[in-house]
Amino acid sequence: MTAGARKYWARRAGCAMVPGMTTARAIDWSRRFARRAQKMKPSALRQLLKVTNRPGMISFAGGLPDANLFPLARVESAVQSVLRRVGGRALQYSETEGLPELRDWIARRYSTGRMCLTADNVLITAGAQQALDLIGRVLLDDGDTVVVENPTYMAALLAWEPLGAKFFPAAADENGLDPRALTPALAAQAKLVYVMPNFQNPTGATLTVERRKQILDTIAATDAVLFEDNPYAALRYEGQPLPTLLELDSPPDDGGRVVQAGTFSKTLMPGLRVGWVIGPRPVIERMGRAKQAMDLHTGTFSQHIAFELVNSGYLEETMPRLIATYRQRRDAMLGVLEAHFPKGSHWTRPQGGMFVFAALPPDIDAAKLLPHAIERNVAFVPGAEFHLDGGGRNTLRLNFTKSPPDEIETGLRRLADAIRAL
Repeated sequence: MTAGARKYWARRAGCAMVPGMTTARAIDWSRRFARRAQKMKPSALRQLLKVTNRPGMISFAGGLPDANLFPLARVESAVQSVLRRVGGRALQYSETEGLPELRDWIARRYSTGRMCLTADNVLITAGAQQALDLIGRVLLDDGDTVVVENPTYMAALLAWEPLGAKFFPAAADENGLDPRALTPALAAQAKLVYVMPNFQNPTGATLTVERRKQILDTIAATDAVLFEDNPYAALRYEGQPLPTLLELDSPPDDGGRVVQAGTFSKTLMPGLRVGWVIGPRPVIERMGRAKQAMDLHTGTFSQHIAFELVNSGYLEETMPRLIATYRQRRDAMLGVLEAHFPKGSHWTRPQGGMFVFAALPPDIDAAKLLPHAIERNVAFVPGAEFHLDGGGRNTLRLNFTKSPPDEIETGLRRLADAIRAL
């Protein structure tokens, strides 16, 4: 930047240039970054969200709940209650592991007859995404192999790739990860197996009970750790809840190898950034050390608000309405897809969660379709972003929880028009 340009932008920003200030030689930042920083890729979805915020846009891109359903009155009441009950301590630094009362609540809620959890098995995180980052920091060395479903959640790859992880894409279908696909990766001493068993992102698939047991049996003779990412479990619209991999495995402190992540982002609100991870005490303790170096602790005030809401019975009161609303939107999306998408298309029919995964006729490239869709004020995520093997070029992920049924119909009609134009 020239001296004149610097002065111009300084004036625009209201900054004064110091007379006589020398200008140092410009640093070449591209040569100063650590090797792992070179592997940090921007999220295609986060970049897309910038576009989808423009007026008139109907976005099926993000995994967003509907902000109109957030309990503003209950949050306001919870804030006042926290400030009266806790006072200034709610605004103070807190324990790295999280509020003891919130950890106790999570431990009680997820304990079962054969699995008695305590607060020592729980670490509060800044959303479930931080749990992905932390497990990578404490487990993965450069060159370690991580088994992931194909397609899989792209932000998990973004968290672990800078650590030097190598990814083994394991085949999955409408019933989730195929346990037989684990064998070659485990034979090569894979260190981590990443599974999203309930309403997987991006496909919406649910891992059957039989496959859950087979996966645990398959890894039982190895040293692999199973990371169960479980953010959508509470959003079930049909069928009965299935036992988690954490439940089916040995208890965490009795030989268990499952580490499970959860979050309040889908049931309360994502802006709190409160999630958790459950696992054996040694790994929880080590993840706590990593978190301490990262951010000291999850926001104290957010944790208090989350605890105030869940401890007062908010989830029991409101989840039936939330589930009914999202079920209606899922059904609306499936109906419009049936009516307006071209012949040769097919899509998943998720039992819960936030996403429908659609496949267009093979000659249609979803990435090339996206600009045509954005011109028509509708957005989605091309499915190739979630694949590790170069596949999925004709697939796309569609979120149904953010938009009411009339918007879903309008948006999918626009998308169908874009497909025909392409």
